[in-house]
Amino acid sequence: MSYSLNELYRTVGVSKQAVKQAKQRQDRFDQELAELVVLADQLKEEHPGCGVEKMYYTLNPKWMGRDQFCKIFLSLGYGVKRIRNYQRTTYSGGCFYPNLIEGMVVTRPFQVIQSDITYFYLDGRHYYLVFIIDVYTRLVVGYSVNDHMRTEGNLEAMNMAFKVLDFLPWGLIHHSDRGAQYSSREYTQLLKDNNIHVSMGLVAWENAYAERINGIIKNEYLKRWKIKDYKDLKKKVEKAVISYNTKRLHRAFGMKCTPMGFYQKLVDLPAQERPTVKVYTEGKKNFLGASSPFEVCPREEPLAHVCPMEFINEC
Repeated sequence: MSYSLNELYRTVGVSKQAVKQAKQRQDRFDQELAELVVLADQLKEEHPGCGVEKMYYTLNPKWMGRDQFCKIFLSLGYGVKRIRNYQRTTYSGGCFYPNLIEGMVVTRPFQVIQSDITYFYLDGRHYYLVFIIDVYTRLVVGYSVNDHMRTEGNLEAMNMAFKVLDFLPWGLIHHSDRGAQYSSREYTQLLKDNNIHVSMGLVAWENAYAERINGIIKNEYLKRWKIKDYKDLKKKVEKAVISYNTKRLHRAFGMKCTPMGFYQKLVDLPAQERPTVKVYTEGKKNFLGASSPFEVCPREEPLAHVCPMEFINEC
């Protein structure tokens, strides 16, 4: 049985030219998609925990919209499965300092830094990671990888931060949880010797920026790479921090730049035009608008920490 394509086109109400053009458009789409998949694979290799929306803003294909991109790449299996953590890393020390940053409006880089400890499970044992992040720029300014939870790891990360900061602006606040490492005499003395104010939170959301960077480094990078041993873990953490600082688009900046890109843009931006970051207030109106520790703790009063009587000799 024979049939005419021209008769078929007339029957369905399309022209031969329209069919040809549609095929050309589909072929062009398939070719561009194939090239985009190659770029997506390269991005996933470097940033294995990158979600499809972040992939879209990073690759920025001009010929495809966000919703279409997300739908296609989710169907291709590029979605991210969340991995939960259960290991406890915070054990309270005896010396507690007040929370100086709740409700604070952060207006410049290196005004407030936050730090936290997390763990990474590898070959039957836990390793401990310390990160220090600048609240304003979201830059990781210090980190360390250790096979223990002693204060030495925190000191290593803080000494790295000193090199990155290059200078210590007046009024710098170091905020953390009440972990024993952060309240240790050696660590707090290092901060005080460099005229850094000590601030501590009681619950996780009072240290949200540091908690968030823990999750990003582990879940978007480390848990999606093959890591051979402790030495390799240190290399991979360094790689992850570099990628996070310089290549990963950040939602805080509208998915338009990385933490380092944001920091570099500030150089040419007048102070009046710089955005502000308001730290979580939990509804405490008296903290709203505070922009320095002395608006929370008056200059006349010492920034003394609260210490239980039984630990008074330890502080």
